[in-house]
Parts: sequence; structure tokens; C-alpha cells
Amino acid sequence: MRAWYTFTYVLWIIGEIVKGSFAVAGGVYSPRTRSSPAIVEYPLRAATDLEIIAMASSITITPGTLVVGTAHGTLEEGPSLFVHVLFAQSREQVVEDLREMEQRLLRASRGPGGAEAALLPRRSRSAADERFADGRAVRRIRAAGHRTGPGGRSEAGAHSVPGGHAGAGGSSHEQPREQEEDER
Repeated sequence: MRAWYTFTYVLWIIGEIVKGSFAVAGGVYSPRTRSSPAIVEYPLRAATDLEIIAMASSITITPGTLVVGTAHGTLEEGPSLFVHVLFAQSREQVVEDLREMEQRLLRASRGPGGAEAALLPRRSRSAADERFADGRAVRRIRAAGHRTGPGGRSEAGAHSVPGGHAGAGGSSHEQPREQEEDER
């Protein structure tokens, strides 16, 4: 069933590429400027890296549109794409067109009910560094016994040592200090 949705999505994208090509060519060869560029933030329902990459690629391959940036998602909010559109009738129309593209993509990647599953609310976390989707990596690092600092950076071997030296192999005083702080 998903193979059929993938096939129809590819055909739809090819149609969008043809329509976009004519719109861009018409804008280039028109004696007056018909472009009305806009940059729109589009909050994604896509959850996996593959779906996000496919969506960004589908937007960029369509003439007259380009993904100019992404916003990192949190567990409360999904990621967003910032899309530059050359011929924007209105921001609402651009978002609606992107929503249709994403709906078709999610149907191709997840099956007929896949797009509706993307509307489920995200879990919320309380720790600030674990709000981000890559907070899972922070949790794995902590589970392995390593401490993390601001932004999830590992602090192992980055302690100040009396005498101004830092780093692994600096002083024999580092090991007991780390153990004391871990015990607290």
C-alpha cells in the first residue's frame, strides 16, 4: 500500500516541478516583475530524520522554492523549516501548499494513517537540556557515568587543576575530585 502512495507522491512532485518551472520561466521572461518573494516558517509534523530530509529535499527540488534554514525541534515542539518562496500569493497559501506536500510525503512514508499519527502531542520533559530531541544522547552519556555540562557537553577531563593546567593527564588530583563530586 505504501508503494502506491510513494509512486503517487513521486508523480505529484514531478507535476509540481513542471508547474514551478513554468512559473519561474514566466517570471524571468515577463516584461514586468511578477515575483512576490517571502520567507515562511513551516512547523513540521515529520518526526524522523528521513522524513525531514525528504521534505526539505522535495521543497528545494521544486523550482521557485528553497529551504533556507531549519529550527531544531524540542520534545514539546517539532522542528521547523524556513522556506523561501519566489511567487507567494500569501503566507497562508504557502503554508497550505507545504502542508499538502507534507501530508502526501507522510502518507508515502507511513501509509494511509501515517499523517494523522504525526498530530499526536509530544511528551514533555522538565530538565532544560533534555527538552531537545538530542537530549537522548545526554541521557545515554549520563547513564554511562559521565557528567555533562551546559548544552550537554561532556566535562570529563576539562577540570581546572591548581597551577592552571586543565585536561586529561593534568594532575593526579583530578580523579579524587571527580569521585567526590559524583558522590555528592
